[in-house]
Amino acid sequence: MTPSPDVDTINSPNIDTEGYGNSEVNSQDELPDDVEMSFFDHLEELRQRIFYSLIAVAVGIIGCFLVVKPLVQLLEVPAHGIKFLQLAPGEYFFVSIKVAGYSGLVLASPFILYQIIQFVLPGLTRRERRFLAPVVFGSSVLFVGGLVFAYLLLIPAALQFFISYGADVVEQIWSIEKYFEFVLLLLFSTGLAFQIPIIQLLLGNLGIVSSEKMLAGWRFVIMGAVILGAVLTPSTDPLTQSLLAGAVLGLYFGGVGLVKLTGK
Repeated sequence: MTPSPDVDTINSPNIDTEGYGNSEVNSQDELPDDVEMSFFDHLEELRQRIFYSLIAVAVGIIGCFLVVKPLVQLLEVPAHGIKFLQLAPGEYFFVSIKVAGYSGLVLASPFILYQIIQFVLPGLTRRERRFLAPVVFGSSVLFVGGLVFAYLLLIPAALQFFISYGADVVEQIWSIEKYFEFVLLLLFSTGLAFQIPIIQLLLGNLGIVSSEKMLAGWRFVIMGAVILGAVLTPSTDPLTQSLLAGAVLGLYFGGVGLVKLTGK
């Protein structure tokens, strides 16, 4: 007896079961803005975005230079009671330029970050774009947190160590240029060190390193935190290095917890 065509159709459906139910997963790996651009078009776009970023930095520096005196006075607060001297002609002027430069760069950083995002956004899939906003927001918050941590804890602790160490031997009269080199470097190195959890989240969600592997290497992390504290702090006192190393360790293990919460 010959089976009917209807029965064959029911028993042998022509269905692609390999991709069935994976439309949502595949759509997350698509490029929403898949626009063809030549190599020279990419270079031209990169040139424009760098140019816009440099303009934003220049505007930020000029604006901060116009109000640099309050900024200098704010950064002198941790050194309460210390007398600053200008040991060479124009020393305070160049200090003002440095303070305005660092401050202008911080003010322009949101615009610079926007230009970077706009440049890389067309090459990101839907899945990768979901992490973009949390990463940008978290990175900004952590950088500001690093500046506040250095200003309120690290810098006063380091200065207090230096003042008390030689109080009965030398009079505390400091060069304004050397002081601001110390303060500005410590501020921004701490802000960069506070980016560790963001790097961990990126590595974890990209599948490069899991939270278990991060936690398994805790001995190397402790050693690295001590070395990082010694390298990033411009001073040689153990208190400042220990505070920064402790903060790095806390951030690292906090980052491990965040990666674990994301299921990686």
